[in-house]
Amino acid sequence: MVAEIQSPREALLDTRLDGGLTSERDRPWWHRLTSAPSLAIILILVIIVAAGPFQDMDLFLAKRWLYRLDPSLLPFAQKVLDPIAGQAVCLPVLLGVAAVIAAIRQSWRPLLIAGLAELGFLVGIGLMKVLFARGAAYEHDPRFLEAGLFEMGDKGISFPSGHASEAVLMYGAAVYLIAHYTGASHRLVQILQWAVVVIALNSVTVSFLLRWHWASDLVGGLLAGGLVLRLLMDWDVRARARAAERGAEPISVTT
Repeated sequence: MVAEIQSPREALLDTRLDGGLTSERDRPWWHRLTSAPSLAIILILVIIVAAGPFQDMDLFLAKRWLYRLDPSLLPFAQKVLDPIAGQAVCLPVLLGVAAVIAAIRQSWRPLLIAGLAELGFLVGIGLMKVLFARGAAYEHDPRFLEAGLFEMGDKGISFPSGHASEAVLMYGAAVYLIAHYTGASHRLVQILQWAVVVIALNSVTVSFLLRWHWASDLVGGLLAGGLVLRLLMDWDVRARARAAERGAEPISVTT
């Protein structure tokens, strides 16, 4: 396999679609809202609010809602709906998509993007969870820096939600690969994007109803996953554009 080789015209189109060569004023409002700087600012604000004024609301909302609504749905929620955004499901899906596209395009780049997405989750999201050291909602203490990985294990690293982050990052990266490295139609890409939205909402809803996360954990997870995904996409678009400007020079070693 070789690295992805892209014509200057394809690189220019990708860069324009992702806002690399357009001014901030010319970008759609949704793109501006989901740009890396915007997501970073919103995430910081959520962290500040979650660490202080929103804690009483987190405590109020942290109830065993599904137990109250319909306890018979617990097995389905825990064993079917919740794992959809877990590593055991989303990572193989992303790797499968990347492997198929890599084989078709004869390029290692889709696999590289999948690997970077996983690395971004483990390092970026994982580091945040360890640093903020927030206990799970069923521990009844919404304060930051009061739990921790070594003190409470996975019960002490609640913020941001890992499942919410993975739902956006892993499935979003798979859709990005399909959109930018295949001939998928715009309509198919839109359908897949909405599928990611549904998966993310499912993850947030299940975790909230089961009281596995504070409400602010879930919002933070969506934002953190979106931020890592946006950084990854921006890097890929710029890297492909630079390669095209150098005359479609391969980015990795030919094998």
